[in-house]
Amino acid sequence: MAFDLSARLAERRAADLYRQRPLLQSPQGPQVVVDGQPLLAFCNNDYLGLANHPDVVAAWRAGAERWGVGGGASHLVVGHSGPHHELELALAELTGRPRALLFSTGYMANIAAVTALVGQGDTVLQDRLNHASLLDAGLLSGARFNRYLHNDAASLANRLEKATGNTLVVTDGVFSMDGDIADLPALARVARAKGAWLMVDDAHGFGPLGANGAGIVEHYGLGMEDVPVLVGTLGKAFGTAGAFVAGSDDLIEALVQFARPYIYTTSQPPALACATLKSLELLRSEHWRREHLANLIRQFRQGAERIGLQLMDSFTPIQPILIGDAARAVRLSQMLRERGLMVTAIRPPTVPAGSARLRVTLSAAHSEAQVQLLLSALADCYPLLEPCDA
Repeated sequence: MAFDLSARLAERRAADLYRQRPLLQSPQGPQVVVDGQPLLAFCNNDYLGLANHPDVVAAWRAGAERWGVGGGASHLVVGHSGPHHELELALAELTGRPRALLFSTGYMANIAAVTALVGQGDTVLQDRLNHASLLDAGLLSGARFNRYLHNDAASLANRLEKATGNTLVVTDGVFSMDGDIADLPALARVARAKGAWLMVDDAHGFGPLGANGAGIVEHYGLGMEDVPVLVGTLGKAFGTAGAFVAGSDDLIEALVQFARPYIYTTSQPPALACATLKSLELLRSEHWRREHLANLIRQFRQGAERIGLQLMDSFTPIQPILIGDAARAVRLSQMLRERGLMVTAIRPPTVPAGSARLRVTLSAAHSEAQVQLLLSALADCYPLLEPCDA
């Protein structure tokens, strides 16, 4: 029996859910060229504006001159170089933990951590709105897998009553499609009361959150006893690529010994680690980036509320505009693009049915004038949306 891929693709097109890859023809930044069109972009995760920073680019170039352009082997063979080790030490210091372990992607870090910690006979409990990589990790672990209601400590407590074996509670720090943050103090209390470990994927929190940009755990003033497993990514606020897990000596050693995505993967280029070290230095020294970003977030929310847009409960750089219908979300995105603005429409299955949205993301590289341009365009386009699609 042949695979009927054409029918599946046709169904997705008919439901206004078909995805296409925009072709970026410029470096990342507020001003980009996509598919030959100059656009003002509000859709990347470069929250601190470091992806094209000249000092970070120079660090990568110098790293390549010194270390070459490839990792050459897995970390456990001969691929663990000086820059990798130095970056792990710096990330451990940033998070206030004994050790950190570097991974090539956030997806890999999440799958590695979950599958190394739990298996058959154990339990993994996850927020319903967790990132796909976390959900996939739970399924791949072989543990009993269940999801609790979004950000609901009481729902988690109920599911913990039925947990067996070692139990791992997993949540995003900042939820990538809604922009809200996990109620870590409540989740940590419930998990600790039942002897479960709490794992947080703070991909979108590192950089924007915390007094020093160390993310949601710092934001709440929690420690390693509250959140034993902390995951962060480097391709967002750090502006480079890769990910890490930070925790105790025993946790990191367990991942080195048992995490298959770590053991059987070539290390990232050492030059990339050099670039990330420079990004980390800028994150620590240039506090204005987080302050400016916070001001832009306030500006956008106040302006959007005046227009009458339906925003979600978020004080992070992720500012979704809830539209509902997928076709309407795509239409609004197209109207903005016709005015030289790029804001991506997010549709099912990435978000639940009936909750399609425009996902605005803000960066410290944006100016107040650019945010005002977006608000003005939304004020023009949004009132036209309903009559056009009625």
